[in-house]
Amino acid sequence: MKFGIYYSYWEQEWSADCLPYVERVAKLGFDVIEIAAHHLNNYSASHLDEIGRCARDNGILLTAGLGPSEACNLSSADADVRKAGRAFFEETLQNIAKLDIHIIGGALHSYWPVDFNKPLDKTEDWKRGVEGIASLADFAADLDINLCIEVLNRFENHVINTAEEGVKFVTETGKSNVKVMLDTFHMNIEEDSFGAAIRTAGPLLGHFHTGEANRRVPGKGRLPWHEIGTALREVNYTGAVVMEPFVKSGGQVGKDIRVWRDLSNNADQQKMDDDARESLNFSRFVLQG
Repeated sequence: MKFGIYYSYWEQEWSADCLPYVERVAKLGFDVIEIAAHHLNNYSASHLDEIGRCARDNGILLTAGLGPSEACNLSSADADVRKAGRAFFEETLQNIAKLDIHIIGGALHSYWPVDFNKPLDKTEDWKRGVEGIASLADFAADLDINLCIEVLNRFENHVINTAEEGVKFVTETGKSNVKVMLDTFHMNIEEDSFGAAIRTAGPLLGHFHTGEANRRVPGKGRLPWHEIGTALREVNYTGAVVMEPFVKSGGQVGKDIRVWRDLSNNADQQKMDDDARESLNFSRFVLQG
């Protein structure tokens, strides 16, 4: 397993530049940094080159996360929105390929966060999502990119909420580079068993996020990390394990994640770094065995 962290742990805006964090996570001992793909299309070619060069110089692998906007929803009932989504994804995938990124995960099949005040049709959204991802998969495969479909909790998405649904969705695409993505925060809400969910995903598990039930760093809560690690080893998972903690309120990040209080105990930047490093050591110990 390779262990990483999502750089928005330190930020309040999704649009924040990831470059300053590449060397930072390397010094903390991580193997991987996950970056937000939302705004890569606004980066200049030279800035993309700089990010890629910094990652190579520091021995850091890059992965990407994405919660598409409603205007880029591949499962929309509006054909124009689906068309815009396809154009957005093609541009985004080409840019992450320039960074030697081979994994992009998130609600790729839908949009995030879902507006539950609008009418929903899970059956039709599922059908259009499968069609959109299956169509996009060949384009991604030509760039050597896996599309990892995240299983989200009921309060953030309505299409895929469990590992079982994730496996069914991915299987229906019929594409080998479409995988299941699990996240312990969402699993804590939806799954009867962490271990059973991971075993259900099995060889289709392409990406894995970690975080406590309240979104603190792993090791500062109550999740059954030994059970999670045992299951990951049983399915021979060798991919990235990326912690995705959100502990600071404020900004668009705090609003979208619903962080309404400071979960860091008023940590300064040094304490944030220390907590991340300690959680990394904890994660390696309990998940790798």
